[in-house]
Amino acid sequence: MTPKEVVAMAKESGTKMVDLRFMDFPGLWQHFSVPMSEFGESCFEDGFGFDGSSIRGWQPIHASDMLVVPDPVTARIDPFYAEPTLVLICDILDPLTREPYSRDPRNITRKAEAYLKSTGIGDVAYIGPEAEFFIFDDIRFESSRFGSFYEIDSVEAIWNSGRDEGPNLGYKPRHKEGYFPVPPTDKFQDLRTEMVLTLEKLGIAVEAQHHEVATAGQSEIDMRFMPLLTMADQLMWFKYVLKNVAYRNNHTVTFMPKPLFEDNGTGMHTHLSIWKNDQPLFAGDKYAGLSQVALYAIGGILKHARAVCAFSNPTTNSYKRLVPGFEAPVNLAYSSRNRSAAVRIPMYSASPKAKRIEFRTPDPSCNGYLAFSAILMAALDGIQNKVDPGGPLDKDIYNLPPEELAEIPSAPGSLEEALAALKEDQEFLKKGDVFTQDAIDMWIDYKTHKEVNDIKLRPHPHEFYLYYDI
Repeated sequence: MTPKEVVAMAKESGTKMVDLRFMDFPGLWQHFSVPMSEFGESCFEDGFGFDGSSIRGWQPIHASDMLVVPDPVTARIDPFYAEPTLVLICDILDPLTREPYSRDPRNITRKAEAYLKSTGIGDVAYIGPEAEFFIFDDIRFESSRFGSFYEIDSVEAIWNSGRDEGPNLGYKPRHKEGYFPVPPTDKFQDLRTEMVLTLEKLGIAVEAQHHEVATAGQSEIDMRFMPLLTMADQLMWFKYVLKNVAYRNNHTVTFMPKPLFEDNGTGMHTHLSIWKNDQPLFAGDKYAGLSQVALYAIGGILKHARAVCAFSNPTTNSYKRLVPGFEAPVNLAYSSRNRSAAVRIPMYSASPKAKRIEFRTPDPSCNGYLAFSAILMAALDGIQNKVDPGGPLDKDIYNLPPEELAEIPSAPGSLEEALAALKEDQEFLKKGDVFTQDAIDMWIDYKTHKEVNDIKLRPHPHEFYLYYDI
């Protein structure tokens, strides 16, 4: 829509407030609201000022002033606020130069799309994430100088099979058996449907919803693939809708990759295809119906996967999921059907338009703008440099002899390892000025000092179990 059309839409819908949303660096939506009396077509040019020093990973205090400039294409009516409210996703500009801000994740995604077109390889990259999540009934946690704990509860959890629930009606999925029985074992069919219908009202196309493997409400809702920036925007709406639908039904949703011990973690398998002139570039007569271009793209993703993980698996908790030997996609290889390989080629359809590659390592704790852009940049580097991905891994990895398994490279074992890989392998991200040195350095610095070191410094409750009597 144009600015004029957005203003007309706001008036026709009886909008009373306009909510301006943008991303902080780690990946959470931030917002502030203005009344309709302060909103008009000029806002799409002038923007609104705010304090950038209070946003995580952004400006220092002596250079705090920033501008948010709404993107009219993103206009939607919020489905949760009490008063009719128009939501606009915003870009961040420097108020003096009016240049896009280097640490604005949305700016990085815009540049990734522009770089794709500039290479002549393709003109659109389609992204399809399969974001998993948990629906819990209660979550309590504390981390202080003298104690720490967390406690999760769910009416669906198998650990409550013996609890007096007045009455306990049973039907709780056993560990690793949540994929996917009908109700009453699946307690959240109606809740997930409410989530889907809310997403559809926002114009977000959904392909499926279902329970996932773990007990205690693990679920998945799949959005239909969309161009890179559109999908990054939609992922933010996705998380927002799921959290708020759960909240108003007295549940809580988390996208933490590994909230439960000894049950399945939460991933976000991410599908990628590149098109040019409305023609898919990944379909061909090579392995699993792929083109040579697609194989080179796989080569690039596998070559740079350890660095990409710094964005696609960006939390210390991410690596509680990415553990070798537990069916996690840690093996940096590709296969048409082997789900422990980092890259899989889905074989559900023979249509060239459906041909894509699936990067299975990412998880939904990521900032989608950064993760999707990094995946695309790795794929483009593979295509440009004709990176050979080697042969496919179609064997049962868990029965491979140790000497053969040792030859298969693996994803990082920790966030610290991923950040170290990013320090060593970042030139592919800087092509076309997509990721600036400033943005990469701040990401490494923020993640190291705010997350890696914070976890390192704190005793873990299980250490008391192991060592208190030593």
